[in-house]
Amino acid sequence: MRKVTIVGFDYAFASAITGVMDLLSMVGVTWNRIQNTPVEKQFEVLIATEDGRPVRCTNGIEIKAHVAISDIERTDLLLVPTIAGNISHTLAVNQNLLPWLRQQYEHGADIASNCTGAFLLAESGLLDNKKATTHWGYVDLFKQRYPLVNLQPEQLITADGSVFCSGGGMAWFDMALFLIERYCGHDVAMESAKSFVIDIGRDSQQAYTSVPGKKYHKDNAVLRLQDWMDANYQQQMSIERLAAQATMTERTLKRRFKIATGETPIRYLQSLRIDAAKKLLERSQQSVESITHHIGYNDVSSFIRLFKTHTGLSPSAYRGRFSRR
Repeated sequence: MRKVTIVGFDYAFASAITGVMDLLSMVGVTWNRIQNTPVEKQFEVLIATEDGRPVRCTNGIEIKAHVAISDIERTDLLLVPTIAGNISHTLAVNQNLLPWLRQQYEHGADIASNCTGAFLLAESGLLDNKKATTHWGYVDLFKQRYPLVNLQPEQLITADGSVFCSGGGMAWFDMALFLIERYCGHDVAMESAKSFVIDIGRDSQQAYTSVPGKKYHKDNAVLRLQDWMDANYQQQMSIERLAAQATMTERTLKRRFKIATGETPIRYLQSLRIDAAKKLLERSQQSVESITHHIGYNDVSSFIRLFKTHTGLSPSAYRGRFSRR
């Protein structure tokens, strides 16, 4: 039986601890009971905290620990849940966890984070020069703090050697299913998904994103241009017009905008327009053609291709999944 350790800390996301514990603990149990076959439990799951004391999650629930981290001699898998409180504060008060995370990795443990739990892994240095993902809303902050990490924010799950990350607060079940498949095979993962009535195989969080602020930088001229673009994205724009608005040369604008935001001005404009289209698809019954013109595009076919590139879904599929109806 594989040993799994979930790291508990104050202001974690409770279900990223208890939910993943429920799911992994019942692998080989729930499905087998339904099918009247012998139970074959696959994982032993423990919650470990720095001192063995309970942790208070962000919703106020206290979760008891089974052990202190110093009691863990060996674990096959180490899970780091979502940071649901202030990220900087949580990192500051959990510095003692970092050498222990590195130690477990060096001793051969697989390590997986959920959502903003990736900040703890990155803080420990375990994500340097590795692929990773985190919640789409914290991408800019993550990039600013950890430039050595190969962040892939469009991915729901990343795997690099024995280090895994999932993006999104509830993506713990995607990560759990991914790990079940890794350790127990596809059939067992499918059985677990069916037992818990959850989807398997999601691989992108693009459809769930909204335009991040991308304003963690200090280039005031770029900030002013971003504010103007936010308010005027429906207008016809070109790099020439944006450069004139920013009172820069085109070359200077491209360079400074890329340094400040990590994107080109045109890519940022596309993101603004796609975000506006997503809101209209969610909240209105306007046709795709009408939405295309409303957000500043003329060619419907080109817009559909662009929308799918940004979200992984066609406009109609997006409306079917997220419409308020």
